[in-house]
Amino acid sequence: MAFAADSAVLFDRLDEELRVAPQPAPALFGKIIGSACTRIPVLGRSGKTNRIDRLIGAEAWTDAALALIELELPAWKLRRLIWEGGEWFCSLSRQPNLPAMLDDTVDANHQLMPIALLQAFLQARRVNETVPQTLSAVPAIKTAGERFVCCDNFA
Repeated sequence: MAFAADSAVLFDRLDEELRVAPQPAPALFGKIIGSACTRIPVLGRSGKTNRIDRLIGAEAWTDAALALIELELPAWKLRRLIWEGGEWFCSLSRQPNLPAMLDDTVDANHQLMPIALLQAFLQARRVNETVPQTLSAVPAIKTAGERFVCCDNFA
């Protein structure tokens, strides 16, 4: 359980750093990728993260944040991104086809769109750390051995 506590402290620190960030920067993205990402380092060896590197190099912060969410959290999709009252509100969802009132989203807000996206990303990573993931809703059934029986009714 010490790992869970360390992870919570890490996410709190990253979230605070994003909250006070005046603008996105390569160092900020690097810190998030190095600290909170588990898939990106592995995918980087196969060259699948070149797009994120190019976007960060071009200072295309919003596109880089969206690409980071897409690669690191493929089950999460952008549900809502709106500008209201001088801030960007971002919602990520694992079930974007559900009605909004039934969906369990992670939400974040900030004056800058890419930072709001990164904050929502961190919230989704935090949820993934705390909620155990089930691989399938359908139970696995072992084969019965060498005998197979057809149960279809051909009458």
